[in-house]
Amino acid sequence: MSRLIVVSNRVAPTQEGSPAAGGLAVGVLDALKETGGLWFGWSGEIVGHGGAPSIDQQGTVTYATVGLTRRDYDQYYRGFSNATLWPTFHYRTDLSRYDRREYAGYVRVNAMLAKQLSTLIKPDDVIWVHDYHLLPFARALRDLNVTNPIGFFLHTPFPVGEVLRTVPPHEELVKAMCSYDVVGFQTHSDRQSFVDYIERGHFGVSTEEGVMQAFGRVLKVGTYPIGIYPDAIAKAAEQLSDRKAVAELRDAMRGRRIIMSVDRLDYSKGLVERFQAFEQLLTDAPEWQGKVSLVQIAPPTRSDVQTYQRIRQALEGEAGRINGRFAQLDWTPIQYLNRKYERNVLMALFRLSQVGYVTPLRDGMNLVAKEYVAAQNPEDPGVLVLSQFAGAAEQMPGALVVNPFDLSQMAAALASALSMPLSERKARHSDMMARLRASDLSTWRDAFLDDLRHVATAASVTRKAVKLADFAA
Repeated sequence: MSRLIVVSNRVAPTQEGSPAAGGLAVGVLDALKETGGLWFGWSGEIVGHGGAPSIDQQGTVTYATVGLTRRDYDQYYRGFSNATLWPTFHYRTDLSRYDRREYAGYVRVNAMLAKQLSTLIKPDDVIWVHDYHLLPFARALRDLNVTNPIGFFLHTPFPVGEVLRTVPPHEELVKAMCSYDVVGFQTHSDRQSFVDYIERGHFGVSTEEGVMQAFGRVLKVGTYPIGIYPDAIAKAAEQLSDRKAVAELRDAMRGRRIIMSVDRLDYSKGLVERFQAFEQLLTDAPEWQGKVSLVQIAPPTRSDVQTYQRIRQALEGEAGRINGRFAQLDWTPIQYLNRKYERNVLMALFRLSQVGYVTPLRDGMNLVAKEYVAAQNPEDPGVLVLSQFAGAAEQMPGALVVNPFDLSQMAAALASALSMPLSERKARHSDMMARLRASDLSTWRDAFLDDLRHVATAASVTRKAVKLADFAA
């Protein structure tokens, strides 16, 4: 079987017991360990000058990482990736900014990373590239005469054409994406946005089978919703229920209900609106005052980006205002924790709570929603309140789906979740667990890689046919 090369902006920590084992890390590590392979990307370090990749061999997996200079980090990562693409892809054009120098840096760093990887590629390797930082990566490899099959998976949403066109080099970016052999999205609507952009711009056409001819290339465009391993999460949530952090929260609540939210500190997560909807619950249903608390865990992210500093200040201000309005001597309505917890401890905290509150303004999938359901006690499960703008909403009809811009609707959903009968909670949970098992993380990984390896097989057959034709001539 051909070797797999995974390319992502960051290479996940590889030390035993590392807390940063998210969905992407778990999924790609499984794939790499099965057949042996290479994981390539940024080390997370800022260096004085570029250099050859640092190689670390662990079992059948090779980790190849490179540092970024301060200029590269500012232009490629802080600049175009996270100040232009991230807000635009999450429909926050009001927060997006465009700078030609940053875009030039984005293209330059993609080319630099492609050149670094090209020296490590073997003829039969299959390459799987991840996320918005690396949209032009395949084109950079093609410019270096790399002909291997290359697939791309976008973890974020992909915006509709009118939104995408607010990014000045939008056509160049989409053309670069068509240098991949397989392009995958989280949801059908994201995939359709990509197809619509190409067809309405008269750049290409697609078939019902997901094959697209665009910009002189043929590629597969598909939907591959990322999953989790629900039974592993359920086991971890149960086994870690006696951890100190879990016991402390259980003791502090004194039998009160818990609404649990866990998100990176990001404006796309709808955190301020979430706090305000909880405030409306306490206003509209005063019987819940003193009986329920919202626990919001929001680890800091991109703290050197000014927009993220402002969202932290706004969130702290809202938490203080709401607590000042409703708090009692023995009850704090909102417990806001701006810190990280080990992932398995979070699963145990999910299990302890009665409501999972996941209401992003826009999200590619949102694995927290799936993790919350998986972590529940099937004999007394909590209820998931979920934004209709999270990709997970397509797969989880057992959730109470809400519009995160409608505070009254969210408040009503919280009230419904807190008072839902056990029989209904169990039925909703059972239905969602069955769906999570049927489309788990390995299903996502295997579906994408099967399509990518099909491309590899087809390319191999074509090359052999050309060689035979040449020989016959």
